[in-house]
Order: sequence, then C-alpha cells, then structure tokens
Amino acid sequence: SFTLISLNKTTVMKNSQHITLKHLLINDQRFIGLKFYTNHALEVLVKTLNNVRWSEEFNMFYVPNQKLQLDEIYTVFRGIAWIDSKYFFQNTRSKQLEEKFDVVWYRSRKQLVGTRYCPESYMKKLELKKYSNNTVKSYVTHFEKFINNFPKIEVDNFNENDIRAYIQQLIQEKRSNSYINTAINSIKFYYEVVLEMPNRFYKIERPRVKKKLPTVLSKESVKLMIANANNIKHRCIISLLYSAGLRRSELLNLKLTDIDSERMLIHVVDAKGNKDRYTLLSQNTLDDLRSYYKQWKPRNYLFESPRKEKYSANSVGKIVSAVAIKAGIKKRVTAHILRHSFATHLLENGTDLRHIQLLLGHNSTKTTEIYTHVARSSFNSIKNPLDL
Repeated sequence: SFTLISLNKTTVMKNSQHITLKHLLINDQRFIGLKFYTNHALEVLVKTLNNVRWSEEFNMFYVPNQKLQLDEIYTVFRGIAWIDSKYFFQNTRSKQLEEKFDVVWYRSRKQLVGTRYCPESYMKKLELKKYSNNTVKSYVTHFEKFINNFPKIEVDNFNENDIRAYIQQLIQEKRSNSYINTAINSIKFYYEVVLEMPNRFYKIERPRVKKKLPTVLSKESVKLMIANANNIKHRCIISLLYSAGLRRSELLNLKLTDIDSERMLIHVVDAKGNKDRYTLLSQNTLDDLRSYYKQWKPRNYLFESPRKEKYSANSVGKIVSAVAIKAGIKKRVTAHILRHSFATHLLENGTDLRHIQLLLGHNSTKTTEIYTHVARSSFNSIKNPLDL
C-alpha cells in the first residue's frame, strides 16, 4: 500500500542505502541487475518495479534492460537511495589522446592462409573509444593470438573454460602477469564491449599483481649517462626524462610551446588520466635545449624524426638503453627508470611527498609512497645491529 511504501522510504533514508546497477546477461538477453545490502524496506520498494525478478546465480534482483525500466528505477528511488551507475554506464579508462587513429599497419599486413584476423567491429570500437595506438596494437595482437589458438571454435562461441585453458597455457609459457592481464583485457574487450555482453566473463581469474619496487639509479649514474650521450639531442632526451620526471609518452608529446623558460616549468599536456600538469625545468637542461634547437630546428614537437614527425617511442628506448651501456651501467635502464630515479632523489633531498606526487602526476600519494621503500633517507636513522 501507499502507507507501507511511504513508511519504508523513510526507513531507507535513515539507513542511507544505495543500489548498484549491473549489466546482466541471462539466456542471451540483457537485464539490469540491482545490487544492494540486505534491507527489508529497500527490498519492498524494489519489488514494486515492473517485471522485476530474482536471480539465484547472480544473487540480485533484475529487470529488463530497457530505457523505461531504467527511468523507473531512478523515479522510484529518487531522494531515497543513491543509484550507483559507475558499473552500468561504461566509461573507457583509456587515455583520450588527440592522436590520429593509425590502422595502416593493420590494413597493410600480409594475409596468411589459415590465419584468423581481428573482426572489423573490434577495430571500429577501439577507434570510437579513442584508445591509444599502442593499446590498439597490443589488444589486436593479443586477441588474434587467442582466436588462432583455437582454430576450430567460432569467434563468438568461446566460453570461460576456453579462456581459462588459454591463460593456463600462457602461465606454462612463463608469460609475465602484465602480459596475461593484457591478453585477458583484449578478450574481454571483444565480448563485453564490442558485443555488449558486460558480464560474459565476470568470473575469469586474473594473476595476482606483483608489488615490485622500482629500480633506481644513483645521481652519479644519471650524470654519467648524460655525459655519454652521443649528441645534443640524445643528451636532451636523457636530461628531460630524468630532470622533469617524464613518462616516455609525455616526452614524445612535448611541443616547443610547452617549455616555459620564464617560469622554469614544463607544461605536460594530456598526460595519463587525461590530466595536465606542470613539472620542473632544469637550468642545465634549458641550456642544452637552446643548443639543440639551433642545431636541429624542430618545427612542432620538441623531438622530431628526420621527416619532422613526432619521434618514435622505440627510438627513445634504444637511446636510453645504448647510453646506459656506454656509461658502464650494469642494470638494464629504461626511460621509466629515469623517472623513478627523479622521484627517489627528490625524496632523499627532503622534498615533500605531496609535491613529488604533483610533479609526477599521480592521482594519490599512495602511488608515490612506493619511493619511500627505496629512498636512502628512509633508512638513514636506522642503525644496523651489526654496527651497534
């Protein structure tokens, strides 16, 4: 009755309940799942929804996935319970880059007889979601490896056991956790995003994420690398990666206008998480950049190929690796290790963790806190028991 519903609404408000909307696929039909903590009053209200049912498999109520049903949910619970739709309205976590979608490599590949290729719908959805070109290549490569591993199964007919068998195969091949997770993401993207079946593979297990400490170089090693650069361009690349704490992609996206010599700052535009930020510009690096500009005369991007296009990530990786070897560093050095070194050296010099977080562009200090585990300053006050 109206009285009962009104009474229950009051009870719900006092308990500050919320309902999480989920995509459900039951017997190849799409439904809206309603997940909430046990509450009798809230359950009474849910049961007033049209065509509502209970799923033992998913342990939640559900209604047909239709606009009218969705509108009814918001109407019934407006001002009563908070509707959490972050799992229902899927926003891509991909980096919304303003880069041209490059599929030349995909179209120009030599087609091999007996090999299955990524469906066109997969490519279109990647483009619509504005995934970066690196992610597109990675997803396509992994998904094609998966479907070609089971040549007799139709692409749309894979089940959870097939995917588990494939993951087990990757584990036996001693593939890294990162490799396996990317493979899973590429498979889930097709079924849950392209085919719009969001709960198709909810229960697929992922390998545990290893919490590795960052590799860090000493200040002396970094200076050795800068001194051993082959030319002024390579010297500037090494210096910027370290002195500004840049990711490789951020370095490649830098434009001439991003270098603010008056304020001694670098404007990092459209970085990871679609965020802009400012980071430090070293005076020594600025002096080198001026010499570099006079010699190389870049037009748009700070670092460009001989054809005046954006410099490639592969080239930067090779430069960093080669310079490290030339400097006599035994560790395998990458661009990201220079970024780790920047953060760690700042921490060792007494820079506040919050400031380091801002310079690196981390969402939370929790991410930045990992450097406290490798900074020497964290251990300076601890006396080794053997020396007591």
